[in-house]
Amino acid sequence: MDAIWPAAPSLRRPRILQQGWRDLTFLHWAVDPSDVAHFFPPGVRPDTFEGRTFVGLVPFRMIDTGLPHGPAVPYLGTFLETNIRLYSVDTSGRRGVVFLSLDADRLAVVTAARTVFGLPYRWARMTHVADGNHHTYTSTLRWPGVRASVAIGVRTGQPVELGPLEHFLTARWGLHISRAGRTWYLPNQHPAWTLHAAELVSFEDEGLLASVGLGHLTNPPDHVAYSPGVPAEFALPFRA
Repeated sequence: MDAIWPAAPSLRRPRILQQGWRDLTFLHWAVDPSDVAHFFPPGVRPDTFEGRTFVGLVPFRMIDTGLPHGPAVPYLGTFLETNIRLYSVDTSGRRGVVFLSLDADRLAVVTAARTVFGLPYRWARMTHVADGNHHTYTSTLRWPGVRASVAIGVRTGQPVELGPLEHFLTARWGLHISRAGRTWYLPNQHPAWTLHAAELVSFEDEGLLASVGLGHLTNPPDHVAYSPGVPAEFALPFRA
């Protein structure tokens, strides 16, 4: 059954991390849930909206990463990221995302996130340029055995009201992770997104979607949006 989306729940577990997400562009492709079900960890399945699930490609700026109530980590706390994600729900009804890749331009961040959380971070050379209402993002992997890059250009417009689909795509309060043979849930909270209309003016995917097994997505995305961003906090993970 498709979800009715609540506001962000309070984090009941100890907070472990805070971040700022800025200048995000959301590209989404609607797909049949059976096409991506094999990517999900045990006990987790594709979440659906009107019978479809979605693949998200999201480039953005990460800023002010640090411990709760403390200063941001100098240099390493600010970086560029491009992730590819799916939308998940577990057997307890907790909804979140499953990341197929998280590419960042800080090798130390990539190493730490892979080691501590088991997240599929990869090192990449990346740029973001903002010129008025035009944003361009590039990412070229610097990862062993993978040759892939992407270049994205969007023109942003006025704020839009969040409808049911926008809530489905952005009101996700955690992520599902497979780690040490078990499925974990890493909860987060953030304010409601402010989304803007966005027009995709250029998109050159040279193997990025294919690098995570989604090379068949050659059609234009079904939904495009932009957000100036939100602050976010993460709490300790627990068994899903």
